[in-house]
Amino acid sequence: MSVQTFDPTQAGITMTDAALAHTQRQLAKVGASALRLATKKSGCSGYMYVVEYVDTPTSADTRFRISEDVSVYVDRASLLLVQGTEIDYVTEGLNSFIKFNNPNAQAECGCGESFSV
Repeated sequence: MSVQTFDPTQAGITMTDAALAHTQRQLAKVGASALRLATKKSGCSGYMYVVEYVDTPTSADTRFRISEDVSVYVDRASLLLVQGTEIDYVTEGLNSFIKFNNPNAQAECGCGESFSV
């Protein structure tokens, strides 16, 4: 029998090319250097994503380097809920939006604003 150690940074956060391009434009527009992804209890399914543009991480953040100029910080409390998530930027008809492809989500609400694990 062996003991395995769980390292949440191994699961990572990734972005599609479309999401990376969108994030680069937004960071330049607001003058920030990184994206912070967090969750909070809310919505009809349990948790909702919280995204903000920031310059520095907090002591509770884990950094995921997406490219030379884009990093995503995830706070320790949210990491287990979002590990392995792919961030995408989707266009459907006239609407464009950020979509989180979260392998930990068991269900999502009808409006896509919240998820449960």
